[in-house]
Amino acid sequence: MTGAGGVIAAGHPLTAEAGARVLRDGGNAVDAALAAMATSFVAEPLLTGLGAGGFLLVAGFGPQPVLLDFFVAAPGLGAGGRGGELLPVDVSFGDATQVFNVGAASVGTWGTPAGMCEAARRWGSVPLADLLAPAVELARTGVPLSAPQAYVFEILAGILTSSPEAAALFAPGGRVLAAGDTFRWDELGDALALLGAQGAAPFYTGEVAAAVLAWLTERGGVLTAQDLAAYDALARAPVEVGYRGRRVLTNPPPSAGGVLIAAALAELEGGATDAVRLVDVMEHVQAGRTEAFVAGLDEPGFAERFLAGRLGNTTHLSVVDGEGRACAVTCTNGEGCGIVVPGTGIHHNNIRGEEDLNPLGFHAFPPQRRMPSMMAPTVVLGPGPAPHGGPVELVLGSAGSNRIRSAILQTVIGVVDRGLDVPAAVDAPRLHFEDGVVYAEPGVDAEALRAAGRTVAPFRDRNLFFGGVQAVLRDAATGALSGAGDPRRGGAAVPA
Repeated sequence: MTGAGGVIAAGHPLTAEAGARVLRDGGNAVDAALAAMATSFVAEPLLTGLGAGGFLLVAGFGPQPVLLDFFVAAPGLGAGGRGGELLPVDVSFGDATQVFNVGAASVGTWGTPAGMCEAARRWGSVPLADLLAPAVELARTGVPLSAPQAYVFEILAGILTSSPEAAALFAPGGRVLAAGDTFRWDELGDALALLGAQGAAPFYTGEVAAAVLAWLTERGGVLTAQDLAAYDALARAPVEVGYRGRRVLTNPPPSAGGVLIAAALAELEGGATDAVRLVDVMEHVQAGRTEAFVAGLDEPGFAERFLAGRLGNTTHLSVVDGEGRACAVTCTNGEGCGIVVPGTGIHHNNIRGEEDLNPLGFHAFPPQRRMPSMMAPTVVLGPGPAPHGGPVELVLGSAGSNRIRSAILQTVIGVVDRGLDVPAAVDAPRLHFEDGVVYAEPGVDAEALRAAGRTVAPFRDRNLFFGGVQAVLRDAATGALSGAGDPRRGGAAVPA
């Protein structure tokens, strides 16, 4: 699959098609990404939305790449240190189980509306209202649930039925929506139309913010009006690391995932990338994620200091337009907090209740601190002159909680080290090391890992547990673009 006018890879065919349509009509990579983001709120409603947060990385829109941080911030300004109860819910991935915490107290300060408006202001060439209009209509007419999205509904059923309002939307009639059922949410369409007409203000200081705050506060929420009024999307310089003659750009602190990916690539530079070596590096990098690491992420110059000794439920979309400009966006709602505030069109995040993002313990981060996400939209620049390398070669990112960094790392290795085309690199079997265990998909050399003394937890099939990589590759020789959506999450790539 190639496209001279650009290619977009995303977590749902409708999401990818929305972006490709914008590229065909003359929009740039950021325009396409914004249209696709809005469509993902409808087509992938449990993974993202207006109550979510994320990161957007651009390259080729100016002399320097930029990472726009609109991730969820810790709430509690003016709250006097109060905290509500978190509701734990077990989520089974079939061969592994993870506990997520939901409820009003799990909601952090959302960033998606602010991020979309800031990206449109900085790099957009099409009015935001026009980019959102197809998603508005889609929310009102409805989307049949695909099998991968229905699986997400199934495994998150305990969250979706944890409040009457969420159950009415996601499990009408007492049954969680299944494959082929139509998901329609008129209020989401209204909210997207409001965003297009009035920008982000209603979601931070206006009527939407007021309705949400009143609802959450009654139910033990920690979010305050001060939190929302103080929120901004922030531009940052990406972390850069060299790898096999290329430059890899990824998410900087205070996010955690990009720094850990950069550290792993730095350790792998010049050496083998077989399964045993890969797990050794994963273990070593993970060991660096100490309390001091997490506490220091917010300090100026942290990435440089951390990398100095090493040098030698989420959705993602990747876009490259016909001019070679790249945009990579990763957004997450966590698993959602299980609360839908009537009249707002928003199912809010549960980022404050995700154990993976709270390694120092729940409620440990001060108000306004960006939560230390594993999300890491990434761009690989081909060989070229210093300091920033050549043209865009690979654009990628992933969903998958703690597995995000291992999914991105292995996809980069597949393309750069093994010469795989992008569909093969995305589809290749993955492993993930955590807490002394190697989780492995079929096709990973489990016997070699066991012989090296590793404890292996094999999966019976590929699974969304291992992430959802969406990637676009530019052929260095011909300039041709190709893309791949991760089959683990029903992804798709569409040419312009």
